[in-house]
Formats: sequence, C-alpha cells, structure tokens
Amino acid sequence: MKVRKAIIPAAGLGTRFLPATKAVPKELLPIVDTPTIQYIVQEIVDAGIETVILITGKGKSRIVDHFDVYPELEEKLEREGKHDLAETLRKSASMVRMVAVRQGVPRGLGHAVLCAKEIIGNEPFAVLLGDDLVDSQVPCTKQMIDVYEKYQKSVVALMEVGDSDVPKFGIVGGRKIEDRVLELNQMVEKPKLADAPSKLAIVGRYILTPKIFDLLEQTDPGKGGEIQLTDAMAKLMKLEGFIGYEFEGNRYDAGDKFGFIQANIAYSLKRPDIAPKLREYMAKLVEEKA
Repeated sequence: MKVRKAIIPAAGLGTRFLPATKAVPKELLPIVDTPTIQYIVQEIVDAGIETVILITGKGKSRIVDHFDVYPELEEKLEREGKHDLAETLRKSASMVRMVAVRQGVPRGLGHAVLCAKEIIGNEPFAVLLGDDLVDSQVPCTKQMIDVYEKYQKSVVALMEVGDSDVPKFGIVGGRKIEDRVLELNQMVEKPKLADAPSKLAIVGRYILTPKIFDLLEQTDPGKGGEIQLTDAMAKLMKLEGFIGYEFEGNRYDAGDKFGFIQANIAYSLKRPDIAPKLREYMAKLVEEKA
C-alpha cells in the first residue's frame, strides 16, 4: 500500500529556545527566512505524500496559520510590486492538505503519533520530527519510502554518531542486507556506550505500518509519564521485522542551539543572494582569530 500520509509532532514546548519560544512556536523559528517546519513540509510534498497530520498543543495554532491563506497581505504585496513575496505566501498556503490534531497534554512522541490513529486508518505512514532537517538531493522521506516499498516493513532513518553522542539517541543493532540497509534486531533507547549494540542512531524520520497503533496503546508510560515510540517500535520489530536505513544527506538538529546555527549557515551558503557575503564574513572571522 502506498504511503499517502505523514505525521509531524509539534506539540512540544520548545524550552531549549526560551525566551524566543515563549510566544513563537519553535517550529516557526526561521532557517534564513523560512520557518523550520516549512522545510519539513516541503520534504513531505517532494516525497509525493498527499496529507500532513500536524500534532499541535497549546500555543501552536500559529503553525496552522502559517500554512493558511492570507489574502489581505498578498494583496498588499501585489500593490507594492512585491510579486515574488506574494507568490511565496501563496505557495506555502497551497503546499499540501493539512489536518491539525490537538494533543492536549504532551505525553511523549509515542502518544503524539497515537493521536493521529483515526486519520491514518489502516495504512502505512511517515513520521517526521519538526526540528530534524535533512538536506539531500533525493528527499530523505522519498529514500525511505523506496526502501519500504522494496521490503514491505517499517523503516527508520539512521546515522552514525560519535561515542559521546550515543547516550543521547535510540541506538540500533542489526544485520546488513545491502548498502545502507540493515535488518534490525535491537533498539535501545539512550544506552550507555558500553551497552550500545552499535553507533547507528535513530533520527527523526520513520515509515511505520498501522500495527504500531495497537502496540502504542499497549505500551506503558515510562519516565515522566511519556509513551515512547521506540518501545513500541521494538515490539513491532519482533512482530513484523524492521528495516534501518542510513540515509543520504546532511542532518541538522534545529531543536538544538548549535544545530540551529549550523543549519542557518548551511542553508545560507546555498543561497546566491547571501552566500558570497557570508563566505567573505566567515573568512574575515577566521583571519581575525588566526
């Protein structure tokens, strides 16, 4: 069955970016001049997915507003001759069919995914975390859909991390079955380095079969009363099998302050209107520090 729907969990409080996120959802913080979440939605669209289910919470209605029409502003921009900006606004409002679901009390990633059960129905779907950016020629989600269609099993995106980062991620173990593809047999949430089955970390891209919903409903809350998606995926792995895929591309954690700065630099260097000045400025900084 084709992957036609994607979930973006966006109910988190964004405490790592306070005070900026007191009034502005972290998902709307810009990478250059485009909200982080718009890059995520664009990846979904480029992967051929038709519907986005946005899992929201208190103070997140502005995310939905961003993808809504704004005719008054568009007309003002047209009158002022700012046709490119007006077209940019129209494009963001017509990117994809978007459905918002209120999570209420944030109870972990697993619970956020479970909130979309009725809309997803009995079909496979994608999950993309709203602060994980992947810059790649072929959209990361499209790469993963291709793997899902080949193996007909759930797929999780993987990247190799350093020793110090192993305890920060869910880590997998498995058997390599082709280049970049593993059949998984272990998923461990934030292990100590000595207990980790590998250095391959789960990052914010998933293709999941609908069986995950039954397993999430059966998963007991863990620390902080949260329902962990990794716990349910570990059960799904034993029931249906699970594929790990080392995606092609550069990943930026835009939910981390340093990762956010990295993403802004990387995406700025792709912009012909900004890149020359930025390179000149960075070279000057290096020269001054030498």
